Amino acid sequence: MAASGKKNNILKVLLIIVLIIGLVAAWLGYQAFMSPSIATSEDYFYVHTDEPYESVIKRIEDEGIVKNPTYFKYVAKSMDLQNGIKPGRYKLSKDLSNRRFIGNLRGGYQEAVPFRFQNLRLKENFAGALGKSFEADSTTFLNILNNETIAEKYGFNKDNFFSMFIPNTYEIYWNTKPEEIIDRFASEYKKFWNADRKAKAAALDMTPEQVSVLASIVKGEALHVDEMPEIAGLYINRLKRGMLLQADPTVIFANNDFTIRRVLNRHLTIDNPYNTYRYKGLPPGPIMMPSIASIDAVLNYNHHDYIYMCAKDDFSGYHNFAKTVAEHQINARKFQQALDARNIKK
Repeated sequence: MAASGKKNNILKVLLIIVLIIGLVAAWLGYQAFMSPSIATSEDYFYVHTDEPYESVIKRIEDEGIVKNPTYFKYVAKSMDLQNGIKPGRYKLSKDLSNRRFIGNLRGGYQEAVPFRFQNLRLKENFAGALGKSFEADSTTFLNILNNETIAEKYGFNKDNFFSMFIPNTYEIYWNTKPEEIIDRFASEYKKFWNADRKAKAAALDMTPEQVSVLASIVKGEALHVDEMPEIAGLYINRLKRGMLLQADPTVIFANNDFTIRRVLNRHLTIDNPYNTYRYKGLPPGPIMMPSIASIDAVLNYNHHDYIYMCAKDDFSGYHNFAKTVAEHQINARKFQQALDARNIKK
């Protein structure tokens, strides 16, 4: 009887030990797989294309992405992450467990980049914005933007290729190949130039590319969107009459000096096809990235007889418009006096 009781006690102890071991194992399993794991305050973790698995694991540890790297490595091994990791931009949150994080890395469940751009002056600015937002660097994008063959593929040339990119917000995955990103913009450009816009361009005897070039000048002149159709009408009047556009923003572009606040005679002498004081018609390409508002302002321009304009002397950003040289000279004199009063010499 005593031996039997002793045996039962031993069994109870063994059961308790097994239970404790099971509870500890369950707790460790929960901590490793299911409990919140993210330690960093960073919003995203990036896995580069063709990045070695060991490099990814080391960065996760070195950058303090997870609370317990040992747990993470164990779960990664058990989920065979080494044979299934995918490049991308992965959202991090404090409630993210190792299991979910690794599942995202394995499944490629990344979050797209909401890429928004506007008010960009040069190709270099656009390439820089792309390089900051996506995996490929700015040099790669700039080479594409300056590539004549690629431009021709989409129906443009190197000078007017910049007008294919319609400012907006685009959802694009971070590791998308540069060529595919350009394809996406080309697709959006085709959607933007719908039948209605094409018909309005044709009524102006212009191609969409030419409308975009004129729209870039309108955008360069206008500080206020509500004045864009008026400015567009003025330049269309000059084009119809065979007059030089004489647009100051084109002169600034031609001189490649965007610090100019006062266009002087010496700026007008530059021999450059973008200098509309010397070359008649539209310049070869946009002087900046045209906005949707400026494109639509050209397509829906105000009909009037103005062929001259000058910034108002109150520096409001609006313009005085004129039909004759005499009227324009009065407006110009007022503005020049206002510049002198503020000691703006260049």
